[in-house]
Amino acid sequence: VLLALSKYDSTLEELRQAAMRPDSRFPLDYQREDVWAILLPHLAVLKRCSQFLELRAVAELQNGQSDKALNDVGLSLRLSDSIQTEPFLISHLVRIAMLQITIQPVYEGLAEHQWSDAQLAELDSQLAKLDFLADYQLAVRGERGCEISAAEFLRHRDRRHLSEITGNQVGFIPLIYYSIPSGWFYQNELSICRIYQTQYFPLVDETNRTVSPAAVRAAGYAVQRELRNHSLGDLLVRMLLAQLTAAVQKFAYAQESVDLARVAIALERYRLAMGMYPESLDALSPRFMDEIPHDIIGGQPLHYERTDDGQFILYSVGWNGRDDGGVVVFRKGGKVVDTDRGDWVWRYPAKPPVSF
Repeated sequence: VLLALSKYDSTLEELRQAAMRPDSRFPLDYQREDVWAILLPHLAVLKRCSQFLELRAVAELQNGQSDKALNDVGLSLRLSDSIQTEPFLISHLVRIAMLQITIQPVYEGLAEHQWSDAQLAELDSQLAKLDFLADYQLAVRGERGCEISAAEFLRHRDRRHLSEITGNQVGFIPLIYYSIPSGWFYQNELSICRIYQTQYFPLVDETNRTVSPAAVRAAGYAVQRELRNHSLGDLLVRMLLAQLTAAVQKFAYAQESVDLARVAIALERYRLAMGMYPESLDALSPRFMDEIPHDIIGGQPLHYERTDDGQFILYSVGWNGRDDGGVVVFRKGGKVVDTDRGDWVWRYPAKPPVSF
């Protein structure tokens, strides 16, 4: 695998040098007035880079080159960070996908005890910089801004675009486009802002670092009730408003993934120092972690216990808010975790006994 990937070494080195710069800018037309038409082709490129680096890092771990694997994991995290300040929800959803890709070699190195204490400390310091709960607020503000900007574009520039957005479902004729008073646009913008302020922003408690799935579901129902009214007065709201309840779950799962990875790293550092995993997570602080993160879902302590095979199981109660005993549920096909059901779990595969 490493031999096959070596043909990209020069390109990878160029990317690694670029990643050392403190800031990033991609050749995108951020100044377009019709914000929904801004193209973001760099997102797919960055995701493919993280997939490449994941494969390379896993192969390097299998080849006993954990130092090189560490560098590739760090580069993948840096690429994800390069779009952290973009005011687009899709950019942050791609970052979340890149995180899950990047955590895989971290997990595999931990499962096989291939990281040194110094490497684990470096991994922890990089993961500690990630705060997807704060990023949720940034992404949602950006999404709201795009919707208001879209409404303003229609008000100022070319109201004929209303037919494209509405599908002319209300029978507009060209003359009516230019007869719509500005106050109608303002009223729709106000309604959009009110829904964001009362329903979407409170769904992530950044201060207490919690997310309530019940509150997310309630907000989704509340927004649906508001949008059932098919009057002309809220037409733009129904056309422009994003449905963000599913996105909240993705941000919560991303932050929980980071927290579980950091605790797993601290557990491995404890094992390297003491020869076994601790009886409780309290033993990790303050030497291996300044503070043990709690479960994002509900705010209770993460579930942890040592297993009979000398390993451990670590988990969050997951989106259903119920302790299922560390059970992971997969979607149809058995390859993708169903984050709606079961627990969000970190544990290593059981190794078969050695026979002679």
